Amino acid sequence: MDLTSLNSFHLDVLKEIGNIGSGNAATALAKLIDEKVDMKVPQIRIMGFSEINDVLGGAETPVVGVLLGVLGDIKGYILFVLEEKAAHRLINILMCRDPSEKVEYNELTLSALKEVGNILTSSYLSALSALTGLKIKPDVPALAIDMAGAILSVPAIEFGKTADAVLYIETEFIQGSESVIGDFFLAPDTESYIRLLKTLGAMC
Repeated sequence: MDLTSLNSFHLDVLKEIGNIGSGNAATALAKLIDEKVDMKVPQIRIMGFSEINDVLGGAETPVVGVLLGVLGDIKGYILFVLEEKAAHRLINILMCRDPSEKVEYNELTLSALKEVGNILTSSYLSALSALTGLKIKPDVPALAIDMAGAILSVPAIEFGKTADAVLYIETEFIQGSESVIGDFFLAPDTESYIRLLKTLGAMC
């Protein structure tokens, strides 16, 4: 199955998953910081692995990534990526500090990033599970801070073992006058994509 050539109905189904997942993630973030969090309509599309670096601004863009395995009825990976500046804003929001305050990576800030990445990606998987009735759960998250190309090299190898494309979801969270854009890349293996679409009535 060539995932980059899905028809418009299949894509609409996958986009609905992205919309619901983004809403769940915004709700989870609001609970985490005990503040109202709004969300812009997410940008969603299917893309090949070679396109991911370009989406993130190039291979040398400094980013923070949280990678989780997807287990259960659906198997694959989900990756949450923040540009470093966005990661700093998110840390300051989480810690009730001025959004422009300088951020140092230490045990506390790294733990906060890992936890919020875990919560947001788990929110997507929960939405997917609720929508499909399938049993889906996240594996233990792994955090990395590096250039986009370096961070993506490992998951790209892993993604490539199971799928030929990823579902890209750009989500912008808005809290007060501040906004944070996070990129989600969902890559179930090909068999799991088919199972998802069949469960949602998009395939016979």
